[in-house]
Amino acid sequence: MLRTPIAICLSLICLPGAAMAQGKGIRLWNLTTATISGFQLSPAGKNEWGPNQTLNDKDKEVDHDERLRITGVEPGRHDAKVSYRDGRQCLVRDIEIKADAVFSVADKDLKDCNK
Repeated sequence: MLRTPIAICLSLICLPGAAMAQGKGIRLWNLTTATISGFQLSPAGKNEWGPNQTLNDKDKEVDHDERLRITGVEPGRHDAKVSYRDGRQCLVRDIEIKADAVFSVADKDLKDCNK
């Protein structure tokens, strides 16, 4: 009988440490002056675009100065396709993405924009 309360106490003590060990994951910090409505990543130079990461956000967009959790992407060098509400799309080339780190995209990073 005593083993059950001990096991419960041990699991409660260990859970916060296990959650912290996972880290915060990869996050995008939108430093552009507009709200991003689409954000896709590809291994650098490959044009193999993954899913729209803005769908990970509760309102499906990333406002200026907001951070977005990026999922399903391995650390390394990536290109990004950034889309805006007005239909404009831009590329950001050769972003270094690190595990459990924040990377940012600013207006100066946007290249090859079209509407």
